[in-house]
Amino acid sequence: MASRSIQRPRVYPLLHRRRSRRRLHLSVRPRLLALAVLCIALLAAGVLVTRRIVRPNAQQLLAEATATLAAGNYNAARSNAGAAVAAGAKGSAAHIVLARAYLMLDDGLAAEAELDRARTAGEPALPALRAHARLLQGDAQGALIQARRADTRNTYALRMRARGLAALGKAGAARTALEELVAAAPQDGAAWTDLGRLRLTTGDVGGAAQASARALAFARRDPAVWTLAGEIVRTRYGPQAALPWFASALRRDAYHYPALIEQAATLGDLGRNREMLAATRRALAARPGSPQALYLQAVLAARAGRAALARRLLQLTGGAIDDMPGVLLLGGVLDYRRGDTDQAVAKWRQLVEMQPMNMAARRLLGLALLRSGDARAMIDTLRPMLLRGDADGYTLRLGARGLERLGDRAGAAILLDRAARGAGQAAPFASDTAVGALAAGAAGAAGDPTYQIGLIRGLIGAGDTAGALARARALVEASPGAPAARVAQGDAFMAGGLRDDAGGAYARAADLAFDAPVMLRLVDALSTGARAREAAAAVSLYLAQNPRSVDARRILGRWQLAAGDVAAAIATLEGVRRTVGNRDARLLAELASAYAANGDAGAALRYARDAYALAPMSHEAVHAYAQALTAAGRHDGARQLAEKARLLGG
Repeated sequence: MASRSIQRPRVYPLLHRRRSRRRLHLSVRPRLLALAVLCIALLAAGVLVTRRIVRPNAQQLLAEATATLAAGNYNAARSNAGAAVAAGAKGSAAHIVLARAYLMLDDGLAAEAELDRARTAGEPALPALRAHARLLQGDAQGALIQARRADTRNTYALRMRARGLAALGKAGAARTALEELVAAAPQDGAAWTDLGRLRLTTGDVGGAAQASARALAFARRDPAVWTLAGEIVRTRYGPQAALPWFASALRRDAYHYPALIEQAATLGDLGRNREMLAATRRALAARPGSPQALYLQAVLAARAGRAALARRLLQLTGGAIDDMPGVLLLGGVLDYRRGDTDQAVAKWRQLVEMQPMNMAARRLLGLALLRSGDARAMIDTLRPMLLRGDADGYTLRLGARGLERLGDRAGAAILLDRAARGAGQAAPFASDTAVGALAAGAAGAAGDPTYQIGLIRGLIGAGDTAGALARARALVEASPGAPAARVAQGDAFMAGGLRDDAGGAYARAADLAFDAPVMLRLVDALSTGARAREAAAAVSLYLAQNPRSVDARRILGRWQLAAGDVAAAIATLEGVRRTVGNRDARLLAELASAYAANGDAGAALRYARDAYALAPMSHEAVHAYAQALTAAGRHDGARQLAEKARLLGG
């Protein structure tokens, strides 16, 4: 019995496990519930704290707006100042900061509205800021009126006065005003920027570079300063060198519109189309509906062969930039391809009037005039090119077609003979205007170097080298920073047979603006004698900045062929052919010679036949055909063509 009294009760393991699990659930649920309540409470507290952080008061927003405006981040300043106004900032300070931000973003209408609100809040008239706003709205006279109301020592108002004078076509007076201003206030970076911009616009690249350097010294936070510097660097050294300057501007303000547009255009010059498209999209985000950004996108669409899209994008500009040279050129191309010849003629005629030395535009206009049936106008358009000794075969054949339409078969035959012989020696752009008329125009515009350059070229064409040199020397003394003056002086030296002096003048021009015409002149002047290495260095430097340049690649390929680097010459010249097509007799002849030297007789013959068909009286084409026949083992034909090449003057 005792043993029974101490016997343990029976244990049912499965029942025991069920009961213990139920007890566990009962103990965990309250804890989970408590934890959930705690998380909700913490989340609510976090939301409240976040709301307090995200919503600063109006004074904080105004302080941030003032700071970002001073730092050159004008888009952020506009956002912060707008938020300060919306948050109920008292007084006029927020409206003034917002107006200044709008002015820096070129929105004159919005800026003047904020200035009106500031006046309502008790602020005085602020005439200097109103002058700026009026200028941005196209009211130059109104801007001058406002600028005169400001204190005579107000440098901002003096800058706006100079801008107003420039907008009214009084560039000389504007330049004088700005030069006086920087003399009185030598640390005013904005004044130096305006002076640099005006000098660049009027062709004084050297003076613009000097002003830009001073602006950078005193206003490094301003993205407009870096954008101007980038434009000057692009003019002087090429597009590749300019990109870091635009990037510096965008580090100050990621949506600085002028820098984005210049960056996009520069990327387009380099063929970096994807990056160009991205830059135009950022420009459109900064300034929705921007005509310049839409035009650049139209250029990309045309490059991709999407003509309908390109036309649509140009239409979206609303005609705001229809008188811009690039828009006229592209619009004419799109019209011509669609068959709207009259529209193409109108656009290209306007372009030639704006840029009379643009030979590509003249050639296009001549082609469109011929298609429209106006052969006389076509000959008049092409005459300055046809007068050149180095007129290309296409232009000569086009001119011959026009003369045939007019019944002048003898004149057409002369042009066709010239086309068959190939291009002659390079020469300055010819002018059929009488020297007397050019002199009268120059006398009537003594302060405009454009007329002086026209007179110098007229004197060269008339054979008056001494007169041209005298005029060119005077022009260089008057405008030492203008590359066009240096080029005109170099042309006069070349006309007088002073090749070394011409090389020096072209080198000084290249230091101011290293573009294709200057590069070609410099290479031509330096290619003979002991300065050939300098010519090679000039081409290499130009190609480093302009890797897509057809002219520079052609020169490089020619030199590679002459040096015996046949494989490199073929690669270079084939790249040029893919760009320009198969209608350039000299290029095809060079390719034929390169393939013949490389032992590829088949390719040499193909190119030689095409070159010979285009220019049967060209020494280069005939000589290349002889080389190709020799490479193919056809020695009899090669000897005949070699003799013909000798008779042609090779």
